[in-house]
Amino acid sequence: QVQLVESGGGLVQPGGSLRLSCAASGFTFSLYTMSWYRRAPGKERELVASVTSTGVRTNYADSVKGRFTISRDNAKNTVYLQMNSLKPEDTAVYYCHAVNSMGYWGQGTQVTVSS
Repeated sequence: QVQLVESGGGLVQPGGSLRLSCAASGFTFSLYTMSWYRRAPGKERELVASVTSTGVRTNYADSVKGRFTISRDNAKNTVYLQMNSLKPEDTAVYYCHAVNSMGYWGQGTQVTVSS
């Protein structure tokens, strides 16, 4: 059974940091490109960051470049999103996504940036 379980969300003040984790199981994690998406209230889901299967290449939305870092540990079947200098506009539900021949989604974790 495929599972993507996100954790690490919460409430943080502007300028603060959070680290999201996504633990994967049920598929060959090391063969999949992993991504983080987010959906803010009233907005469409958007790609935040992605990392290739080997971790060599990463891609970021312009809105998070220089503030967020995606990484993965294939030995632990886990992908991370380090979020620094958080802004209120980063408030959203963050979703983990895995893609190769198939695509899988996690259930999401809420990130709220507010004073």
